[in-house]
Amino acid sequence: MTDPAAPEFAAEVKALARSLGFDDVGIAGTDLAEDEAHLLRWLADGLHGELHYMERFGARRARPAAIRSGTLRVISVRLDYWPADARDAAQVLADGALGYVSRYAVGRDYHRLMRNRLQDLADRLVDRIGPFGYRVFVDTGPVLEKALARNGGLGWIGKHTNLIHPRAGSYFFLGELYTDLPLATDPPASEHCGSCTACLPACPTGAIVAPYRLDARRCISYLTIELEDSIPEPLRAPIGNRIYGCDDCQLVCPWNKFARISSEPTFAPRHALDGARLSELFAWTEEEFDARLRGSAIRRIGHVRWLRNIAVALGNAPPDPAVVAALESRGDHPSALVREHVRWALGAQRRARTTRP
Repeated sequence: MTDPAAPEFAAEVKALARSLGFDDVGIAGTDLAEDEAHLLRWLADGLHGELHYMERFGARRARPAAIRSGTLRVISVRLDYWPADARDAAQVLADGALGYVSRYAVGRDYHRLMRNRLQDLADRLVDRIGPFGYRVFVDTGPVLEKALARNGGLGWIGKHTNLIHPRAGSYFFLGELYTDLPLATDPPASEHCGSCTACLPACPTGAIVAPYRLDARRCISYLTIELEDSIPEPLRAPIGNRIYGCDDCQLVCPWNKFARISSEPTFAPRHALDGARLSELFAWTEEEFDARLRGSAIRRIGHVRWLRNIAVALGNAPPDPAVVAALESRGDHPSALVREHVRWALGAQRRARTTRP
């Protein structure tokens, strides 16, 4: 009979997870009391903005057994995503005529891939020891994934609030398997940010308001992905040419010199999303948007918010009659949200032309 609490079985679980394509795996208990207190302070301060699901689940996020009854352990997995052959991030950010997409999203969506692999892991464990209780999560439930991964030894939470692995940087996805198996746990990761604060001034909008404290309302990832309404005007110019997400705080992190190129061909750039011209992306019809971004994480924001984001980036682009023409082509768009951002962008282009030396 296999003893689920034996260290040898935990080692077997981790070896099986790696054989399924995960880059690392750790096992943690469910005590998240300190993280729960941090979460509740963050919510009380309103730093979550319109992420109402964060508030709706509240403390339950820090109590795995309240989400999946009987949970004793959490198996956390890591999957590296930095795409092979992607255009240099710094070069794209420096060219205002191009659109920057966070490198996790230039290829196909990761959710189904990771869910399938975690389900495969669970199925194989059932074959090995018989039925047991479990639930799979990949950004699909109220899970404090970074805290659980830290407790399972997969890295520490950096000052930019992302997880950092000392030999893999921070460009990776996380997934979880909640289980009622009493698996042997891994020691939590220790912190190694030290005195470094490179990520704080690197944030274009000042969203990292203090070490380990993020104001989501200012974060470009929140503004371009989660926010459904108008992007606040004071934050539009700092967004620059970032049209879906932002990597700046990670790009300057010294630990990412150890980041690994993903071995997953599904994460390779599609439709030149690693540095396409803004005017070309802005010209996509809704049908083209849906077709080209089928299977992409970007598709969930919808065509209207896609145009909203690109309009802001076009407003920040170097003065160019072609940019003005592209914006004017959407001036009568059916969406008031798009029209409002187009008007702002045209005004930004006019101001840039009049102040140009």
